[in-house]
Amino acid sequence: MAGGAGFIGSDFIRYWLEKYQDDEIVNLDALTYAGNLENLREIENNKNYKFVQGDICDAELVNKLVKHVDLIINFAAETHVDRSIADSSAFIKTNVAGTQVLLEAAKKNGGKRFHQISTDEVFGQLKQGEAPFNENSSYQPRSPYSASKAAADHLVRAYFYTYNLPITISICSNNYGSHQFPEKLIPLAITNLLQGKKIPLYGAGKNIRDWIFVRDHNRGIEAIIKNGKLGETYCLGGDGEMSNLDLVKNILAIMGESEDKIEFVADRAGHDFRYAIDSSKAQKELGWKKEVNFADGLKQTIEWYKKTI
Repeated sequence: MAGGAGFIGSDFIRYWLEKYQDDEIVNLDALTYAGNLENLREIENNKNYKFVQGDICDAELVNKLVKHVDLIINFAAETHVDRSIADSSAFIKTNVAGTQVLLEAAKKNGGKRFHQISTDEVFGQLKQGEAPFNENSSYQPRSPYSASKAAADHLVRAYFYTYNLPITISICSNNYGSHQFPEKLIPLAITNLLQGKKIPLYGAGKNIRDWIFVRDHNRGIEAIIKNGKLGETYCLGGDGEMSNLDLVKNILAIMGESEDKIEFVADRAGHDFRYAIDSSKAQKELGWKKEVNFADGLKQTIEWYKKTI
């Protein structure tokens, strides 16, 4: 798999090796700012786990590794929207060119099974009251980050139709949980409070996101790998729509802090108003559903950061 030292990928590795103790995982990760081997400390000595530091754009290395695997899962991505606005070059390189390198290696080595991790941001934004995104929603990315992920998804589907490569794609809503790099809203809010700082909040905090606990997301990926139909896309959401302001107020309440810890800052350029995911296809076809409600998951996440910071 690619990108396994990051937030979602490392949780997937920990989950998979615990559940499927005879399976072997090779983790290729470049260890950029968001990749951290501390996320995998508890399984680093597992005989069925191997870490390789490298770039998914390194075709020679990727091809060498792919010869010995049955399944490729692409978690590797530059993901932070603000960084993509400042400079999109790394996003195009990793998210688009890197995905193409992985796909080409899968094709050249006998048509290896390939699963692509995508994001609801490829669909653009929703207005208040509009139906949630589903697998038939049109792609309308509005940031360099989401555009790069959209391009990657199109490449993955192209390899299915052109080369009959056995692929699936999962599109998820905003993830939260332990081990997340603290530039994203939830870990940023928690760590700032733990350090006596205020929480920066874009605009008036009215933007709405759908939150899914990272382990529920990875259980969905497992269901797709095991039972998904080749060539298909599956949306995985948490039914956890909430404005950013309400989210931060929840964190403040759990941590016993007052609302004067909120600091409203200038809004992000092109800030999407609302995301929401309809997971009914995954629920009906795969039998998947979320297990962790947002309140419980948020408390678990806060407790993990308290013990870690």
